[in-house]
Amino acid sequence: MSIGNNIRSRRQEMLWSQEELGLKVGVTQEMISQIEKGTKLPSLMLGAAIANAFGCSVDDLLKTKKEEHHGET
Repeated sequence: MSIGNNIRSRRQEMLWSQEELGLKVGVTQEMISQIEKGTKLPSLMLGAAIANAFGCSVDDLLKTKKEEHHGET
């Protein structure tokens, strides 16, 4: 799973719109959309801000499904 998919999944779990997440981290809804689609990657600073908004680590956003299930890094 890509970082964009992980962000989308976590955002949906929080019941936030793309616009709401964007407002929380200081970017537009369009930027969140592009990150979730995989057409743009977030900067390290933006990735950290998104992780902070979700209450997780940047590492958590980078993990694949296999790593999540097996605890691998």
